[in-house]
Amino acid sequence: MKKLLVIVCLIATVGLLQEANAQAQFAIGVKGGLNFSKLDVSQGASNIDNRSGFHGGAFGLIKFSKIGIQPEIIFSKQGSNFDFNSADIEANFDYINIPIILKLYLVAGLNLQAGPQFGFTTTSEIKETIGGVSTTTDIKDELNKKSDTSIALGAGWDLPFGLTIDARYNIGVSDFSYSGVDFKNKVIQVSLGYKLIKLGK
Repeated sequence: MKKLLVIVCLIATVGLLQEANAQAQFAIGVKGGLNFSKLDVSQGASNIDNRSGFHGGAFGLIKFSKIGIQPEIIFSKQGSNFDFNSADIEANFDYINIPIILKLYLVAGLNLQAGPQFGFTTTSEIKETIGGVSTTTDIKDELNKKSDTSIALGAGWDLPFGLTIDARYNIGVSDFSYSGVDFKNKVIQVSLGYKLIKLGK
């Protein structure tokens, strides 16, 4: 996965150099939508279920004729539900994510998307239920690290009147640990956005 991250960055650099003489377009907007997240758990877990949540934030776009770069800053609610030993676990992880997305435009605003995403934990909680009794624990200070790196892959549609539609799969390439158990994030995101400011043709 780390090699894939390097390849994506190289492709973005080559594409931008090839497009350097084209007329650039600039946009700033807002976006939000649904998350369907799931944790990869290293050991001891069963019945791992998707968890629904939401995300929202802002984006910028620099677009040439067929290539665009879209940095974003996004608040994202993630996590998963699973069984661990005799307990039902609800894992809640909130992130500030910074994706840097390469967009390859095909036709009529349709585009393919790929790029790295860097996340920083804001909330980390485990709700443990045993025999009908629930306990919620803040584990942020007990995580071995509070950052996350993912590869984002997806597709989108930039409509002429400023609306954007995106669908992405964010695949965690770095793990984090709590009490000797390793986790990786996997998140499907469906987003709607709107370009508030547009400059250029």
